[in-house]
Amino acid sequence: MPFRRVSHSLLLPELELTGTWRKSLNRGFNCRKTSDFEVCPKCATVCRSIYDHRLIRVRDAPLRNHAVTLTIRKRRFFCKKCKKPFMEPVSGIAKGKRTTQRYRAHLLWACENFTDLNRVRTNLRCSSGFLYEALYEQLELKRRTRLYPWPSVLGIDEHSFARNRFGRTEFASIIVDYRNKRVFDLVKGRSSGELSAALSHIEGRENVRAVIVDLSDPFKNFARDFFPNAQIIADKFHVLRLLNPTLNKRRTAITGDRRTLPIRRLLLRNGKKLEYFQRRALHQWLDLHPELREIYHWKEALHGFYRVHGYHRAASVLTRMTDAMALSKLPEIKTLRRTLMRWRKEILGYFKRRLTNGRTEGYNNLAKLIQRRAFGYKSFENYRLRLLNACA
Repeated sequence: MPFRRVSHSLLLPELELTGTWRKSLNRGFNCRKTSDFEVCPKCATVCRSIYDHRLIRVRDAPLRNHAVTLTIRKRRFFCKKCKKPFMEPVSGIAKGKRTTQRYRAHLLWACENFTDLNRVRTNLRCSSGFLYEALYEQLELKRRTRLYPWPSVLGIDEHSFARNRFGRTEFASIIVDYRNKRVFDLVKGRSSGELSAALSHIEGRENVRAVIVDLSDPFKNFARDFFPNAQIIADKFHVLRLLNPTLNKRRTAITGDRRTLPIRRLLLRNGKKLEYFQRRALHQWLDLHPELREIYHWKEALHGFYRVHGYHRAASVLTRMTDAMALSKLPEIKTLRRTLMRWRKEILGYFKRRLTNGRTEGYNNLAKLIQRRAFGYKSFENYRLRLLNACA
């Protein structure tokens, strides 16, 4: 009776405890499988004739910081149809493995909670090769349990992954599911062709109704061609910061490259959020630099544009802005006007759904933290599995 209770609580479902042993920090359980017959893996014939027995040692998940070893007395059955013997399988132990699935799942838990893999290897007393193999095998199994068709709202952005042997930066594109609040997939590269080739196997493109992107032509082309029913939305943050580099460049030419200057922060902040005395001091300083004042005016006009309510009203305001920009003599304002006109439809899409790429940027930051914690990745597939598991 006590052995039966231990069998149900500690052992695999089909095993019966026959004895125990203990040596230092190792605990062992002698067990056997309880079944009246087995099915031949080749011809699916029910077999009851036992050919011989074999003792198999398998590592199981630790028990109270003690290593656990299962010594299983396996039977070899003889198939009368095939005229060949075969070893009985045990659920929870993959064919040809010397560790249980519980042990491999425990490795994944340890890798997620320990600071580095060397501590996992020391604590669980396994080799580095086995640790890496089991870790990424478990990550792939977990990834397959989360597969589903394309969701209705997506966010797309890129971040740097590594440098190749020619010194060029390689990029990875992250795709975020907004409804389920998780990373949907990660693709190596950021061109429209690379994204289409890597994601063409996923079903349900017609389900996508909105795609939020930054001001990137490859992402816009990919979303337009790959998702026929989706509305493309330009990210609000990237539109508002279009003039920030120009402001910094013009300000640096006047004051020098001093990042601690108070005027630098006042120029980049939203004017509506400034105190009265800050706004007055800023405008007094801008009166001395007419060109910088004009650039700052259009930067504030973009902020005011996003405070408009309603799609048609926003379209009218954007038209008046681009018409007024045509009268400017500054090349930076002319460039801004061309960008706004080229992305007009996508910018106005924000006023229909009020969606931004903030969630995607947050997962981008998490991706960079995962890279720094591992001191970089050589294998993109390993990096993809770690990121998908961390952002699930």
